[in-house]
Amino acid sequence: MQAAENACIASAEVQEAIRLLELPEEAVVCIEPWTYGTEGMNDMSERIIMCYFYMRLGNHGDANHYVYPLDICVEVSGDLTVKWILSLPLGEHDRTGLVSEVGVKPFDRNKIHHNSEYHPDLREDLTLHDITYDGRSVFYRLSRTEMFVPYGDSRAPYPRKAAFDLGSNLAGVNSNNLKLGHIKYFDGYHHTSAGDPNVLPNVVCCHEIDDSILWKHTNYRTQNAVVTRLRVLVLQTIITVGKYEYIFCTYLHLTPLKMRGSTTRSAQQAVYLRHPSTWARQRHKEPSVGYTTVNHIVQSEMQLDLDVARGRVFKIISENVKNPMSRGPEGYKLVPHYSQMVLAHPSSYHSKRSEFAEHAVRVTRYSDEERYSAGEHTMQSLGREGIASWIRSRPAPVSVRNEDTVICHTFGTTHNPRVEDWPVMLAEKMTVSKPVKLFLEEPCIGRTRQLAGG
Repeated sequence: MQAAENACIASAEVQEAIRLLELPEEAVVCIEPWTYGTEGMNDMSERIIMCYFYMRLGNHGDANHYVYPLDICVEVSGDLTVKWILSLPLGEHDRTGLVSEVGVKPFDRNKIHHNSEYHPDLREDLTLHDITYDGRSVFYRLSRTEMFVPYGDSRAPYPRKAAFDLGSNLAGVNSNNLKLGHIKYFDGYHHTSAGDPNVLPNVVCCHEIDDSILWKHTNYRTQNAVVTRLRVLVLQTIITVGKYEYIFCTYLHLTPLKMRGSTTRSAQQAVYLRHPSTWARQRHKEPSVGYTTVNHIVQSEMQLDLDVARGRVFKIISENVKNPMSRGPEGYKLVPHYSQMVLAHPSSYHSKRSEFAEHAVRVTRYSDEERYSAGEHTMQSLGREGIASWIRSRPAPVSVRNEDTVICHTFGTTHNPRVEDWPVMLAEKMTVSKPVKLFLEEPCIGRTRQLAGG
């Protein structure tokens, strides 16, 4: 990427294009290379890098150059030759979200261009292996297999801004130095494109935090309260890809998920309990108020969707091991994060290249050759190489029942810009997973308690 930036700076054609912009004398041009997002306009026979231009006023290195985007873009080939200098479409009088007051619009040709271990992995960054709790296996391998960042603008060349920030940009080599305070840090060991060793210091931090109340109960008869604090072990890494910051945190703790205004309970007797309604033990028949849970066993590899109305969840169970208390199979529950799937049309390259994002959950048989949900190679890929294609390519349905399986959950966020996002967009958090019949009791019972007089 740095070599592509240098090629732009050294190009006489690019320098002339910048001169024609008539920038202020104090302007400093900043160049941001992007991997090329396949959109059907090139045959992909060679590597292409898209370079977008910005400027900052003055020589302060930390000035926000994204405030001043320039309306030129340069295509650089794999041999660092400037191929094309493109003019970017401007936003004036071209808002696609408004209804036109004119019956017929002019044709716009641009719209055609449609005992656990953790390792800083080169591609996926932080991966966790053999995660156990109290001697029970929770995860064999936990990782983020891919992150797709497409732009929803059909005007050329913006369909090419469709980055795979793990597969193409390599999350591991974009890790931040997290050294701050009294925390334990670990380095990442990778290599450069030339094959030389590349040590990234302090890219993983391990620390413990106090995260409010784990569980609490007040005896209303005596007004004595018992409270246990929640201690969380955090494994964190941060990557920077262009103007985007991604914070990946794995929270190892005893509560299944964090809720503001959380609910805790003691001596609960209801068979089924739904929050925020109160519960009561049903002694008399009262029609139209009860409900049951329905379980379906996934027999073979398949894709699954969410059901918001019924709150569908997904359990990874061991049918051969029963919980001695409930007599049901032990397992872990994936509590899916409800979010939009990819919004691009199925015929688009955005959709073809990110086929994992068409459905929220996919279940496959484990294979060492199938680790990345968008496919092994995402750089300028043509699509149909990922997890959906793996399933379709099987000569016959593959059983996953009582086999080593992989659960791929796709979730994300769609960023519709707000005024409040200026100049920095706030963080958005997404969490999943909780144990189901894996333990004999609430795992947090054994934590240190504090007594508080009422």
